[in-house]
Amino acid sequence: MTKSVLLIGGSSHAGKSTLAQGVAARLGWDCQSTDSLARHPGRPWNHTTGVVKPHVVEHYATLQPEALLADVLAHYERNVLPLVGTIIRERLQSPAQPGLVLEGSALWPDFADRLLLDPRVAAIWLTADDAVFTHRLHAESRRGEATADGGALIDKFLARTLLYNQRMLVSCHQRNLPIFKTGAQFAPDTLLVSCLSLLE
Repeated sequence: MTKSVLLIGGSSHAGKSTLAQGVAARLGWDCQSTDSLARHPGRPWNHTTGVVKPHVVEHYATLQPEALLADVLAHYERNVLPLVGTIIRERLQSPAQPGLVLEGSALWPDFADRLLLDPRVAAIWLTADDAVFTHRLHAESRRGEATADGGALIDKFLARTLLYNQRMLVSCHQRNLPIFKTGAQFAPDTLLVSCLSLLE
């Protein structure tokens, strides 16, 4: 059966947005991120204003990586997953609309039994080596320019990112879910072709 919804999960900085936009452009599908669906303390850096909101600072300063991960996963399940379910159902009920690529770290593999109920929905999860995540996150956050306090918050975000990826891989393997690896040594076009093959 031809797929009409593709879910792309993975940790922050895994390359989800880039792949999702590439697939959507190739197929003429819509592309959406789960990041826009519900608010949660975001990234602990802000290059627009230079000021990180106090509640974001407190969030990363007071919680350890395990607690940070548990908190964000609870947010995904409580606040984002119901909205994702609605988006999928509405798209499947509207065959005149183009297909949808939905990407985001909220697409946690533990939720696969609730997300993949219809055979027209496919899903993949992206991973990368720790060095890739570290390089990408340090570059985007400008870690080398951060203050001591700001750098500590970025380090907490990175630790949560790496922990997310580790736990995600375990969950994907347990459920036999498809995992694609990203990074400099993996050609983007090859990843795109592999992704498109899931939709046939």
